[in-house]
Amino acid sequence: MRLKESLKSSFLAGVVLVAPLVATIVILRFVTNLLAGQLQPIVEGTRLASYTADNYLLAQLVALAVLLVAVTVLGAFAKRPTGRRVFGRTGRLVNFVPVFRTIYSSVKQMANSVSSRSSDFESAVYVEYERDGLYRLGLKTGESPSGVGDVAGEPAHNVFVPGSPNPTQGALLMVPESRVYDADLSVRTAIRILMTTGMADGSGSDAIELDEDELAAMGAAPDDDRDAETEH
Repeated sequence: MRLKESLKSSFLAGVVLVAPLVATIVILRFVTNLLAGQLQPIVEGTRLASYTADNYLLAQLVALAVLLVAVTVLGAFAKRPTGRRVFGRTGRLVNFVPVFRTIYSSVKQMANSVSSRSSDFESAVYVEYERDGLYRLGLKTGESPSGVGDVAGEPAHNVFVPGSPNPTQGALLMVPESRVYDADLSVRTAIRILMTTGMADGSGSDAIELDEDELAAMGAAPDDDRDAETEH
């Protein structure tokens, strides 16, 4: 019996060790194949392989390097007054194309939120959702429109209720002020709890800090270092 429990424990420890590594390799292979598929037309169109002795991998790496340099130069130009004027006109032209305008503006907003280091979340809160007595961890984003307060009979707050373990997806709720409960959690701790499906509760040694890339992806400030405690 002890041997069975020992083998089971060893197997689970091995799964915990190997699973993240395998998942990382699979994701990297997927991204690499996707990127290679996007670079292939560039390599073929420019006949770049003929300059690399028909080494397609090297040709793709050269194409990627040129693309990264071009994006960097374009970004440097966009930061200058002349670049801002040029790209400002481009944005206005895009607004005249109905379908393209919707896609362009959505992607641009996502890119801006990822590149921004400032926090769009005011604080972590608890709300009763999807029914009374069932609490969800949410992130307060601001005040709701005045019309919501008129209907509710009191001021209301916009609360983003993230999904778990993917906190970038969720639902926007407009919750009356009396139904929003402050959580004694920093925004970064709340996101970590969501990303780990509650396995990191924010207290003790399991409170793993988010790195800056994770914080940027959620729009959370990297300097929010308040201690994490859960209110009941």
